[in-house]
Amino acid sequence: MIGQKLRELRESKGLVQRQIAAELEVDTAYVSKIEGNEKPVSRHHLKKLSTLLDISEEELLKHWIADKLYDVIKNENLGIEALQLAKQYYIEQKRINRTEIE
Repeated sequence: MIGQKLRELRESKGLVQRQIAAELEVDTAYVSKIEGNEKPVSRHHLKKLSTLLDISEEELLKHWIADKLYDVIKNENLGIEALQLAKQYYIEQKRINRTEIE
């Protein structure tokens, strides 16, 4: 989960939650809740977090999207199968879009 990843990165940099909160212009409690996976990370914070934590914005975005997908399927018996089907749809749509451009 992205919260856990953010905590690991922050700790590896020797930063405290207060420093992250100040840079994001949010409350320290909010950062704590993000790291505890109690609150979602706002997408608009990813760029600043990537700079602060020395990780690519793309890598953080992958974690952010994965969290969103997980939230949708976590309580579904067919969640994994639905995720696989969505992957197939995604790949097919990308192929169709690429064909239309050419």
